[in-house]
Amino acid sequence: PRVLGLTKDEMASEETVLETVTPEQVKAAEDKVKKLRKEGAPKETLDEAIGQLRVLKGKLGGEATPTQFVLKCPKGTRDYDSFQMAIRERVFDIVTNCFKRHGAVTISTPVFELKETLMGKYGEDSKLIYDLADQGGELLSLRYDLTVPFARYLAMNKIKQMKRYHIAQVYRRDQPAMTRGRYREFYQCDFDIAGEYDPMIPDAECLKIMTEILTELQLGNFVIKVNHRRILDGMFAACGVPADKFKPICSAVDKLDKLPWEDVCKEMVDDKKLPLEVANQIGDYVKLHGGKELVETLSSDMKLMSQPDFKAGLEEMRLLVDYCEVMGVQDKLSFDLSLARGLDYYTGVIFEAVLKAGDQVSATPKGSDAPSVGSVSGGGRYDELVGMFDAKGRKVPCVGFSIGVERVFSILESKAKSGVLGHVRTIATQVMVASAQKNLCEERMRICRLLWDAGIKTEMVYKKNPKFLNQIQYCERESIPIMVVIGEEEKVQGGVKIRDVQTQKEEFVKVDNLVAEIQKRL
Repeated sequence: PRVLGLTKDEMASEETVLETVTPEQVKAAEDKVKKLRKEGAPKETLDEAIGQLRVLKGKLGGEATPTQFVLKCPKGTRDYDSFQMAIRERVFDIVTNCFKRHGAVTISTPVFELKETLMGKYGEDSKLIYDLADQGGELLSLRYDLTVPFARYLAMNKIKQMKRYHIAQVYRRDQPAMTRGRYREFYQCDFDIAGEYDPMIPDAECLKIMTEILTELQLGNFVIKVNHRRILDGMFAACGVPADKFKPICSAVDKLDKLPWEDVCKEMVDDKKLPLEVANQIGDYVKLHGGKELVETLSSDMKLMSQPDFKAGLEEMRLLVDYCEVMGVQDKLSFDLSLARGLDYYTGVIFEAVLKAGDQVSATPKGSDAPSVGSVSGGGRYDELVGMFDAKGRKVPCVGFSIGVERVFSILESKAKSGVLGHVRTIATQVMVASAQKNLCEERMRICRLLWDAGIKTEMVYKKNPKFLNQIQYCERESIPIMVVIGEEEKVQGGVKIRDVQTQKEEFVKVDNLVAEIQKRL
């Protein structure tokens, strides 16, 4: 479906060519391509510029030929080759196995939802939702995340308890930054626990799961920042922020991971109309971060503790830190008052995992000034979202998080290309059935059928009389560990040779024993 709802300026920015093209425009496009090549620009940026140049040249020539059509992915999307897909599958396997290890089931929801289902749930980010053309009386939008569809699913099916994971693509009309893993179409891996439980127990398990996944992925140093929306609301109230400005100020604080305090403060004062002295008080608090010791420090701040929201939020934070210590993840946590997460539906604990510079996966040392290189996971508690979809307003408390896998893929792809991850296999073949002589194609087929029927991943070359050296080289290139070799002599004896590709050692076995022998070696 085509996407609607762009402003004039946005439509102009999306256009690749003008109706009337001049030689000067073509020359400018050529100069842009030369400049990008000289600067070593990312491949996606260079390809887009070359595509625009080709279209401009075609328009200038005035001939509407098929060659003017530029084959390219839509802006903010990409294709993945077999090498990249092997890395993606490795990530999905690690994430899925961890979710299952903690007892989660999986569900699937439509890629688009009723527009009214999504609107009003994402704060200032609602403008990034893709709207679809009216296809028959329903106003639809592509899903922005997997959390709101999950809440709709719970309310619609009247489910009160569920531990679920969901891995699927979501869509955001954002300005893409392909080299940093920011796309308009991307995967999210969500884990959520829905239901009424004792405080902070599900929340602590979410942090444990997040830690397990990021550790197993071996991305590098990371820290999980945690905060609480009631702590933020209480802090804002204590500093003198009017109640109707809590959400706008929270959205401003949420930008502190990208902007310096001076810029955020300017937004609060100039755009949100907050008095400078109030903004300065907020600035003093959002600089604080630590662990259990920060909980104790804040508990002695009478101005903050006079706010019921802050006091209740701090008690839950104290309990969360204790549970995380029992689960062995306290060294990864940082209680950080600058963490806000701008989505409107969060009501309790919020958390975000941030990668740090470094090669080893370990806790960031206290006081470390290592630069952060990006958020890879985030989530929190949303106790009221399901109730927004229920006719009687019945609430189902929920807590969960999402792994930003596109960012993870970008990091692991870079590591794989540099050889840090070792050899990445793009095929799963375990056995190559080969022949050293001519006219043995049907014999190879019979051996393949035998191994396939036994569930063994097997290949053969699609030639009647392949060269034996080519078959060996293919196994070495693709890291296939075993070759089954058949020749005229083996055929007469009713057997084959099993060849270890790495050691080149061979052993004769009868065909009747072949499956059992290979299964022992795998």
